Amino acid sequence: MTAQQHLIIDGHNDMLWKHHEIAGLDFGVLDPAQEQQQLHTDLVRLKRGGVGAQFWSIWVPSDSDPAETAALTFAQVEAVHRLCETYPHLTALARSADDIERCFSEGRIASLMGLEGGHQILDSLDVLRFLYRSGVRYMTLTHNRNTAWADSATDGPGVGGLNSLGETVVETMNELGMLIDLSHCADSTIEHVARLSDAPLFFSHSGARALSDHPRNVTDGMLDAVRSSRGIVMVVFLPEFLSEEYRQWSAARQSVQEDWKGPEATAQETAWLAENPKPPCGIREICNHIEHIRDVAGIGHVGIGSDFDGMTPPDDMASVDRFPALLGELMRRGWSDPELAALTHGNLIRVLRDTEASAVSRTPRHRG
Repeated sequence: MTAQQHLIIDGHNDMLWKHHEIAGLDFGVLDPAQEQQQLHTDLVRLKRGGVGAQFWSIWVPSDSDPAETAALTFAQVEAVHRLCETYPHLTALARSADDIERCFSEGRIASLMGLEGGHQILDSLDVLRFLYRSGVRYMTLTHNRNTAWADSATDGPGVGGLNSLGETVVETMNELGMLIDLSHCADSTIEHVARLSDAPLFFSHSGARALSDHPRNVTDGMLDAVRSSRGIVMVVFLPEFLSEEYRQWSAARQSVQEDWKGPEATAQETAWLAENPKPPCGIREICNHIEHIRDVAGIGHVGIGSDFDGMTPPDDMASVDRFPALLGELMRRGWSDPELAALTHGNLIRVLRDTEASAVSRTPRHRG
């Protein structure tokens, strides 16, 4: 087994937005090259956790003013460039599968970017192209709300999947060689993209709906389509997506939480938790989703997309330096070195390379 065999490509991490909230993306205030206990993520713990490449989520709330959306989107893109320029001994910008492998060989973390919401292109193909030119390599078509051109998994029906602009967005992403992230999309949107796109289907941070009935998770039928397209589902660590018992407990807690007010709120919460203890959810459940996706779609179609710094993680998977414990559980379950290499990075590199190749083979859209 080589030192690079199990390097992890993590498909989704929200450190940038958390850093923006705490320190305004000022690395002098909150240094990502030092351990930062306010965060799940820093470059030190990524290295310790065996992460060889990180997709940094570029996210702005979908209800933000358009001017604020643009400013905050560009600020985070700039922060990734600055991260690589400030700490070149630790990380480097990656724009391709070849760049990822080069970073692996150099011992540096490959920094990639994913735009987490189509609302951030402001209905503009030129903004989409500019972000790709700036290094963004996937876009999640929706976040928690519909866009004007695509339906979200957690909003009501809108355009019925994609409208004509949505189809043009997908076609443009195919031409660019940009991964089309379906993790927040409605089933109708996923099915529409599967019919329209000739690139591999890609989910940056989702689980298996057979194990937790959350609309953000992927059905077994979708997993069949992922396999047919040579795509990938990168498994998220968010407890509500991992355990049906936990999902129902969390929904019950949210339904009564607004009644916990005033000086008695803490006592009310303590009493409720005593009667309704939090169900266990952790590495075991993450591995269950990984293995379900493997069993349905095949070993070549599963990866890891944690969502660190964008959620409350499982107790035994509290930060990015815990990835070795996850791989240890899979090894205990009998996973071989080639299987672990496929899960941790091989599958994603293939999907990215296939997406790049698909773009090269297409004739660019004429722009008059």
